[in-house]
Amino acid sequence: MFSTMRHHWLLLGACGWVLLILMFASKFINFRAADNYGEKTDAHSWTESGAHQGARPEAVDELDRPDRPDPKPSYVFPPTAAPTPSDWQWVTERRMELLSAVCQQQNATLRNLTHVSVSRFVLDRIFVSDKHKILFCQTPKVGNTQWKKVLIVLNGEYSTVEDIPENLVHDHDKNGLPRLSSFSPQDITERLHTYFKFFIVRDPFERLISAFKDKFVKNPRFEPWYKHDIAPSIIRKYRKVHRDLASSPGDGGSPGAGLRFEDFVRYLGDGGEGRRRMDRQFGEHVIHWVTYAELCAPCEIRYSVVGHHETLERDAPYILRAAGIEGLVSYPHIPLGITRYNRTKVERYFSGISRRDVRRLYARYQGDFNLFGYPSPDFLLD
Repeated sequence: MFSTMRHHWLLLGACGWVLLILMFASKFINFRAADNYGEKTDAHSWTESGAHQGARPEAVDELDRPDRPDPKPSYVFPPTAAPTPSDWQWVTERRMELLSAVCQQQNATLRNLTHVSVSRFVLDRIFVSDKHKILFCQTPKVGNTQWKKVLIVLNGEYSTVEDIPENLVHDHDKNGLPRLSSFSPQDITERLHTYFKFFIVRDPFERLISAFKDKFVKNPRFEPWYKHDIAPSIIRKYRKVHRDLASSPGDGGSPGAGLRFEDFVRYLGDGGEGRRRMDRQFGEHVIHWVTYAELCAPCEIRYSVVGHHETLERDAPYILRAAGIEGLVSYPHIPLGITRYNRTKVERYFSGISRRDVRRLYARYQGDFNLFGYPSPDFLLD
């Protein structure tokens, strides 16, 4: 009896020791697993030291691979912690390297789309802040109103961007923003060589949708010439049936809205002299849809920074810092999600457009896609 009880207690004791050993081993294994996970996370984090040492995450390294058939846009970043200022400098440098590489390509067709002389038209697009040695090239439908406000504050007319009346921003006779074209040839050359120069871009097709909505559908600034002069001219030349039909997705939903998006696309994609003649007839108003190359001559003018509308929340502070004015003015508040690329909207507007017309449109704006790292819209072209 005693021997049986003794054996029983020994067995319980042994089981207890086994349990203690297993608990200890489990803690040790969990500790090592957590440690390994931490090491793995550190190895892939985009830290400031990593940026200086050239250690970049795979998601960003994709931008550099020359053999990638469909490179990601230059504004794409890993969905981890926000990049540091040094990281953002690396991004902007890659953008400028891409711009330079495309400008140097010998493809004759592409060069016709990217190389534009620094004409009076280009100089008229560039606003000057002599006090802070800044040049800003205007690219309409890419948030330019806010950058004009920044320059107006820098020129000393107002203390903050919030104080500036909306109707003053686009009144170029009263807003105090001189254009580069107003200077002598010698002064123009000096400013182009020595001032901080920048402009902003966005997906080219989404910009065209924005221009169409703003000028031909909503027209919030009451500019009658778009609906009453330009729209009828486009309709007469490019609509197959010259009468207002039921609205299409590009009309903004109102029957008889006049110019339809498909008319606009046919006009923009016309590579012949007819469209160029109409552009000359429309004058300055074409700035809302001509290419970035035509507006700012980025292959002829060596810009300091090119910002992207899709990452404006990060680009704006970087540009202010790079220009040395971050302590003098703030970029206006950006509503949440307003800069995000909207593929659904692009697909909806192009849903009724023929593949032939889309390809012709892309042929005209291909230079902008290539210069600034935007992927070709294969979902529309295929």
